[in-house]
Amino acid sequence: MSGIRLIVGLGNPGPEYERTRHNAGFWLLDELCWRHKGSWRTDGKFHGDVARVEIEGQDVWLLKPMTYMNLSGQAVLALAHFYKILPDQILVVHDELDLPPGAARFKQGGGHGGHNGLKDIAARLSSPAFWRLRLGIGHPGDRNEVANFVLKKPRAEEQQALDEAIEQALRQLPAAVGGKMAAAMKELHTAAK
Repeated sequence: MSGIRLIVGLGNPGPEYERTRHNAGFWLLDELCWRHKGSWRTDGKFHGDVARVEIEGQDVWLLKPMTYMNLSGQAVLALAHFYKILPDQILVVHDELDLPPGAARFKQGGGHGGHNGLKDIAARLSSPAFWRLRLGIGHPGDRNEVANFVLKKPRAEEQQALDEAIEQALRQLPAAVGGKMAAAMKELHTAAK
């Protein structure tokens, strides 16, 4: 496998969404950017906030789409097309209802599981072959409550579990970026329950 050249964090722009479950992807990217001494800049051409950092000796683009979740693919396609980045060189970090808080999992391809951000990215790239880093947020138990649930702040114990999962994932990202995804998956899936 080639390495990861673009890491996308999914979320919604604006202070009213900042601490909501749906913005878990933004949380991880902000921490990643800070740790690698990057700085965010808003780029209209890429419909989002972008940063460029070095991880494992490799230049990696970081992207937070500012299009709202349902149009995330617009930003991903614009940057990937401009820099000739293939779907399997993209890692999308997102909240995952089907995993409990504290769980984090890498996955390549597959369906979107009702996640509108993933759905739009797969449609615009004409491929579901991008990598995902799924950050568990749990499920409200009733599918009619999902929209409301993802747009609310996690409870304190859920936030703590999410923060721990993000930390575990950040430790494995250098291996993933360097093309050692199997090793990164094994370590993360063992560490973040």
